[in-house]
Amino acid sequence: MNNGKLNLRENVWNVPNVLTMVRMALIPVYWALMLKGFKMYALIVYITASLTDLADGYIARKYNLITDFGKLMDPTADKLMVVSVMLSHVLTGVIPVLPFAILFAKEFLMMLGAGYMLKKGVVVYAKWSGKLAQTVVVASLVLCFFSEYFSHPVHLYLIWAGVALAVHAFVYYVRMSMKMLREQEPEAA
Repeated sequence: MNNGKLNLRENVWNVPNVLTMVRMALIPVYWALMLKGFKMYALIVYITASLTDLADGYIARKYNLITDFGKLMDPTADKLMVVSVMLSHVLTGVIPVLPFAILFAKEFLMMLGAGYMLKKGVVVYAKWSGKLAQTVVVASLVLCFFSEYFSHPVHLYLIWAGVALAVHAFVYYVRMSMKMLREQEPEAA
C-alpha cells in the first residue's frame, strides 16, 4: 500500500491471512454448536477465533506480512464473529437487544464505509480505540457464557462499556476517513 492506496496485486497467501480465513470459517462452526446446545464447545470455538486474531496480528507485524487483504479482512472476520456471538446471546436472553442493535448498526455502517473507501482505493487502519473496544466486547461476550453464575450483571456492564468504546472508535474512523478523502481530492487551480 502506498499513500493509502489499495494494492490489488499482492500475494495474500501467508500465515496471518490464512488465520483470518480460519476465523471466518469458525463462524458457522460456532453457530452449529450453539444451535445444538453445546454452549461450552461454542465458547471454545469463540476463544480459539479470538486467539487467532491475536496471533495473526502479531505474526503479520513481526514478520512484515501485513497485506491490504489482511487490513480489510482481519477486522471484518472479527466483526462478523463478534456480531454472531452477541446475536446468539441476544437470542438466549443473556444480552438485551439495544447494545446489540447499536453495535450492529455501527458495524454495518463501518462495512459500508469500508466498501466506499475501497472503491476510492483507500484503507483506513485500525487504531488503539477500535482495538480496545474489540477487546472489551470480546471479554464481555466470554463472560456472557457464565452470566447465570453472577450475582450482578458484570457481563452487561462490560458490554455497555464495549459499545461506548466502539461508538467512540466509529467517530474516529469517520473523521479519519473524511480526512483521507479530502487529502485525495485534487487541489483547485
